Amino acid sequence: MKVLLTGGTGFVGQAIVARLQAAGHATRVLARRPTSPRSQALASRFAVDLAAGDVLEPPSLGPALAGVDAVIHLVGIISEAGRNTFDNAHRVATENLVRAAETAGVRRYVHMSALGTRPNAVSRYHQTKWMAEEFVRASPLAWTIFRPSLIYGPGDHFVNLFARLSRWSPVLPIFGTGRARLQPVAVEAVAIAFVRALSEPQAVGQTYDLCGPTSLTFEEVLDTILASLGRRRMKLRLPMRLMRVPAALLEFLMPRLLGRAPPLNRDQLAMLAEDNVGNPQPAQHLFDLPVESFRAGLDRLGSLGPRPAT
Repeated sequence: MKVLLTGGTGFVGQAIVARLQAAGHATRVLARRPTSPRSQALASRFAVDLAAGDVLEPPSLGPALAGVDAVIHLVGIISEAGRNTFDNAHRVATENLVRAAETAGVRRYVHMSALGTRPNAVSRYHQTKWMAEEFVRASPLAWTIFRPSLIYGPGDHFVNLFARLSRWSPVLPIFGTGRARLQPVAVEAVAIAFVRALSEPQAVGQTYDLCGPTSLTFEEVLDTILASLGRRRMKLRLPMRLMRVPAALLEFLMPRLLGRAPPLNRDQLAMLAEDNVGNPQPAQHLFDLPVESFRAGLDRLGSLGPRPAT
């Protein structure tokens, strides 16, 4: 099968490229800048075909979709800057790609959404993810939607952030109460699900949660990271009402002064205040996904670097 992948140079994208290659699929990666170091590194490592294109520029998508049997769409953001707004990155990009896939005669479409996506969600992140899902569901494509929880693995932006922070800081922050629950899932399991869905007829027209077997509070997630690293750190609780002020300032200043997305925004705070849990069993059963606890996964990965003295 010839597969076009968007978001292929990202953390999850690289894992899916590796799984596509292992499964024998011909892989084409949509890249805004095919000559960029990241794109070239991906092409060199996996021998993928790079196609110049931009999900926000519909005319560029036709050539990229020529001869393609299936599309895996991963593009998404967690913070806004410039034209990369939640609405553009989630809703508009999806609508452009789905329409282009229909025009190109592509039948199979596998979509990355997010656990917690629902009507009337609190965060704009989840609101725009929901609008993208609705557009996919209304299309004539043979679609499958996946909603992962917190994805961890080499190069992730959450576990590695707190692992790095714990190397030099005696204190780790807990936003709000720290009691909101998560179900971390290994990136390998996510990649397996996406690739096996391509050839699984029962997955067509279905939406699946991708999450680990156990729900953990935010504080328990931090405790598990520290335990895997063999470290002990104090934790400082930061009230949400106080954190919204610096988050708003970062949202305003960083895109304007540095042209970069802020490392913290109010949407992230809103999502950290609510549970992010689901039912892993349907996806685990249909795609024969590995079942592994968060701690076992971190230990298997060699967690996140060597274990210095506490």
